Amino acid sequence: KTQTIDQISDSVLKLPQGTRFMVLSPLVRGRKGEHAKVFEEARASGFVRVRVDGEIRGLDEEIVLDKNKKHHIELVVDRLSLKEKIERRLSDSLETAAKLSNGLVIINTPDDGKDRLYSQNYACEDCGINMEELSPRFFSFNSPQGACPLCAGLGSQLRADASLIIPNDSLSLREGAVDVPGWNNFKPDSVTMIYFEALAEKYNFSLNTKYKDLPEGIKEIILYGTGSEKLELKYKTGSGYRTYRQPFEGILNNVERRYRETQSSYMREEYEALMLEHPCPECQGKRLKKEALSVYVGGLNIHEFCEMPVSESLKFIEDLKLSEKETVIAAQIRKEIISRLEFLNSVGLSYLTLSRSASTLSGGESQRIRLATQIGSSLMGVLYILDEPSIGLHRRDSEKLIRTLKGLRDLGNSVIVVEHDKETMRNADFIVDMGPGAGAHGGEIVAIGPPEAICKNPKSLTGQYLTGKKKIPLPKTRREITDRRIKIIGAEENNLKKIDVEIPLGTLTCVSGVSGSGKSSLVNEIIYKALAAERNRAKLRPGKFVRIEGSELIDKVICIDQSPIGRTPRSNPATYTGLFDGIRELYSM
Repeated sequence: KTQTIDQISDSVLKLPQGTRFMVLSPLVRGRKGEHAKVFEEARASGFVRVRVDGEIRGLDEEIVLDKNKKHHIELVVDRLSLKEKIERRLSDSLETAAKLSNGLVIINTPDDGKDRLYSQNYACEDCGINMEELSPRFFSFNSPQGACPLCAGLGSQLRADASLIIPNDSLSLREGAVDVPGWNNFKPDSVTMIYFEALAEKYNFSLNTKYKDLPEGIKEIILYGTGSEKLELKYKTGSGYRTYRQPFEGILNNVERRYRETQSSYMREEYEALMLEHPCPECQGKRLKKEALSVYVGGLNIHEFCEMPVSESLKFIEDLKLSEKETVIAAQIRKEIISRLEFLNSVGLSYLTLSRSASTLSGGESQRIRLATQIGSSLMGVLYILDEPSIGLHRRDSEKLIRTLKGLRDLGNSVIVVEHDKETMRNADFIVDMGPGAGAHGGEIVAIGPPEAICKNPKSLTGQYLTGKKKIPLPKTRREITDRRIKIIGAEENNLKKIDVEIPLGTLTCVSGVSGSGKSSLVNEIIYKALAAERNRAKLRPGKFVRIEGSELIDKVICIDQSPIGRTPRSNPATYTGLFDGIRELYSM
C-alpha cells in the first residue's frame, strides 16, 4: 500500500507513549555480495550504525560479508522514543530514510523485535520490489510506462536468420554458401577468406565441403562465432604475411551488429532482408513490461484477456465477480467494455482476439471494425457508405452483418451499400441496379426500386439471378483426383489445432469455413509462405507447422491477392502485365 510521509508519521505516532523505535532505510534486500561500497557511502554521509542481517553494527568497525550469501542491510537513520514534540524530527528522519531507499522505510521496535515496513510506492513487504501507481498508461504498450523496455512495446525483434544467410546449403563456403554483404568476396587474401581459412585450419574442416554436409558443431561456430577462443588470422602485407589473433563473432552476430551500427538506409534494407521477426526474449511477444503483466483481474492479466476471442472476452466481463466496493467503482467501465464487445460481436467478429495486429486483418474485417465503432457512437441523421462489407464473410456471419446494418438504419441513419451478396440485396429497402454491362457498356440505371420490383424487371440481370431465372451451372463432371498432393503436418498458426491436411494437385481446391476458422492461416500463412521460402527462395517466415510433404512436385508458388499492383503510382494494368512493352515496340516500328 502506498503512503505519504505524513501518513507514515501518523501511523508511528499511534504507538504507545514511551515506545523506543528505530527509523531504518533498507539499502540491500536479499542480494549476494560483500557490499563494501554500501558501507563506505554510509560512512561518508555521516551515518553511525547499520543493521546487517538483523544485527546492529557500528560503521566505525570493519564489516566483512560472505560474498556468496544473500544479505539484508538497513541504515539506522534515527533512534527515537515516543514522546511529545518529536513530530518534526520524526518527519525529517522518515524523509531521509525514504529518499535513500527509493520510498521504503522500516520502523523497528527493539522491545518486541518487530519491523513495520512502509512505502511511498506500491511495494511487496517480503522482497521490497516497488512499482508506480497504476494508471491506464501503465497497461499500454504505446506508453513508456507500460511498454517492454527491451522491444519498446513491439513484442518482437529482428534477428538474423540462418536460412536467409545460407540460402543454398548445397554450396560450400568457398562456392558462396554465405550470401551476405561483406562476406561474399572469395578472392585470395580477402577478409572473407582470411576468416574462413582460419576457421578451417583451427577446427579441421574443408572449405570445399557442402555446407549441408558440415558437422553441426562447425555450422554453429560459423553462425554464432568462437566465443572467447581466438583465431590465427594471416594477412598479406608489402613485406610478407603477418598473423594476429582475434575471436570470430559469427555471421549471424555480425549481421545484427552491422544492422545496429549502419547509418546507411540502403545497407539497413540489405541487412533487414537477412532477418526475421522473433518474439522479444524479455516479454515473449506480450509487449508489456513484467510489472504490468503481474496485475490480475479475475485471474487473468491484460495480455491473457486480450488473447481471448471477442465472444469469450464478453462472457468473461459479464461473469466477472467483484466485491461490493469494486462493483461500484467498475460499473461504468464494465458497461463500456461490454457495449464495445457486443458491437464487435454483432458485426461478425466474435472470433477475433483483441490483440490481433491490424496488419493481419483482411479488408472486410477492418471495414467491419470501423462499422462497429460507428454503431457505438449512436449517431443519428448520418449517411453511411459501405463498399462490399460482406466480402470474406461466411453465410452465418453475413446474417449478423445484415442485422447490424438494419440497426444503423433504425437509429435514424441512411445506409448505402455497394454489394454483390444476394442476401444483402434481398434485405435492402431499395435497390439501384446499374448496367447493363461493364465499362463502355455500363453507366446506366437498369432498374430501381424495392427488391420485388427489381426481380420483376426483365431488363435487370441482377433481378434474374435473385429470382433464380439465371444461375451459374454446376459442372457435370469433376476432374479426377490423383495421388499427387501436398501434405501439411502439424499446422497450428493462430486458430489451427495442430492439424494435418492433404491437398490434391492439378485440381481446383476450395478451402471453406466460417470466418475465423483458420482458412487464411492455413493457406496464406503456412502453405504459401512455406512453399515460397522453399521453392522460390523467398525471404518469408511461415506460420507454425511441423513439415510439408510433396513440395518437390511443385515448380514454384504464386500468391494472387488483392494488394495494389505495381511498385509506383505510375504503374497501371499495361505496365504490370508487360503489355506496354509490346505496345511501345509497335509504336516504335
